[in-house]
Order: sequence, then C-alpha cells, then structure tokens
Amino acid sequence: MTRVLILVAVMLLMPACMHVAKHEAESIVAPRIKVVGHGMPDIDLSTAIYEVPVNAGVSYLDLVDSLKSISEGMNFVSPANFPIGEHMKLRGIDPQGIKEVRTFCNLTMGTEIILDHPEFLVFAPCRIAIYEKSNQLYLGLDRPTYDLKSIKHPSARAIQSAQTLEDALIQLMEKARRGDF
Repeated sequence: MTRVLILVAVMLLMPACMHVAKHEAESIVAPRIKVVGHGMPDIDLSTAIYEVPVNAGVSYLDLVDSLKSISEGMNFVSPANFPIGEHMKLRGIDPQGIKEVRTFCNLTMGTEIILDHPEFLVFAPCRIAIYEKSNQLYLGLDRPTYDLKSIKHPSARAIQSAQTLEDALIQLMEKARRGDF
C-alpha cells in the first residue's frame, strides 16, 4: 500500500517538477533582451556590458571628438580618462589596439541614486570604454541599471534614475558611434 501511495505522489508531482525545470532551462537558454532600435544592438539584460560597434569610417579621433561634443550638449562632464593602452605600452605590453576608459557624470540624472543609496558611489562616475577587437572599434558601457542590482532593495526613485541615466548614455553612444557632433 505504501508503494502505491509513493507511486501516485510521484506521478502527481512529476508534471509540476517538469514545468519548473522547463521554465528554468528556458530562462538560462534565452537571455532577456531589451530592444534599443535606431540600428543599435539589443541590450542583453543578463550582463552589465552593453557593446556597440563604431560605424565604418569613424576614426578613433572622430569618436573621441564626438563623445566630447555630444556629452557636453547633454550636460555630462567627463572628469577622467584612463588611456589603458598607453599605460600598457609604457610597460612593454602590446595593447593590440586602442584600450581606454572615459568617465561621464550627470548629477542631474544620478543624484537620486546617490542620495537614496550612497554606496552606489562605487559605480560612479559612469564609464564608457573605447576598444578594438578584430580590427573593429567598439564602445562599451557599464550599465547603471545592472549595477543597481548590487544594491539591496533599491528605491523606486533610484531605479528610475538609473534607467534615465542608462538611456542617456546609450543615446550618447548611438550618436558618437556615427561620429555625430
């Protein structure tokens, strides 16, 4: 009798377990994405990095000038630039192309995050990397909305602020990758 009850229980629980396993497998296989549009790659929400190829014909210098011009027009300041590739060269290491990180700050957009969660300062200012791989120039963003996942119980105001900031940085990247001013 006990064996029959165990068999019936297993048969009743098996479909539920299979449904949960199927759902977990689908979430692992199919990453969540956010469509950006404007010819930009979709955002993979499972990673902090958003990578954008720079359009053909846009040189490194064009890209830097574009980032400076557009960011100033969007009320961003660029408090620091870290030319990692140049520092690698000084140490006798071939950086295999351009490697640098530029920082961008817009306190109007980011204040709410920092006021509600001062520990978020470890992610400030926002960073956009410029790098080459396979002879292609790229821009890479450390996504503020992803970084906010490191904060326990972020406020609704911080979540909105992080999204606004990220959207603005992606807009900056979208224009800069084309060499706009």
